[in-house]
Amino acid sequence: MTGLISGFERLADHDGHAGLKRAAVAITVVEHPRGGGELAFVLTRRARTLRSHGGQWALPGGRCDPGETIVQAALREVSEEIGLALSADAVLGVLDDYPTRSGYLMTPVVVWAGDPRAIVPNPAEVASVHFIPLAHVAREDIVSFVTIPESPRQVIRLWIDDDHIHAPTAAVIYQFREVLAGRDTRVHELEQPVFAWK
Repeated sequence: MTGLISGFERLADHDGHAGLKRAAVAITVVEHPRGGGELAFVLTRRARTLRSHGGQWALPGGRCDPGETIVQAALREVSEEIGLALSADAVLGVLDDYPTRSGYLMTPVVVWAGDPRAIVPNPAEVASVHFIPLAHVAREDIVSFVTIPESPRQVIRLWIDDDHIHAPTAAVIYQFREVLAGRDTRVHELEQPVFAWK
């Protein structure tokens, strides 16, 4: 896994994204709590009390503070949301930027956290923490693409934890899964459902 992530060649910065605010999300890889050597990544359900996207599925992440790099922002958000203090040495790689309909250029940072027992969710931001096995996201039957009247682009959906997850989170997870499979799949053109456009 480490070589596939560190060897991933990101798309060059796209023209036309200059007006978007920078944000980072962390794909936090851990040993699955049930043991057996299985790996998983951390997915959260956002607290319903949050002003934007309350109750939705999310990776730990948020807007970059002034002067902060993407990696610094991702590590800070991991600390603030799920209580893990990780150093830059934990970073395995960075995936493609994803432009969101809500005005952000979101950059996924893949980090290795190891032991999931150190995770302590912040109840002000996180309603629940879920460990999604990497073997689950490798399955073909969890991915679907649909069309909507509002856009010519395909909307991606992933079936995870008995629910559909949509872009931007679904797009990021989908590219992560494709990189792990050795496929060079780009996701910046995948669409979000209309409810996520604000």
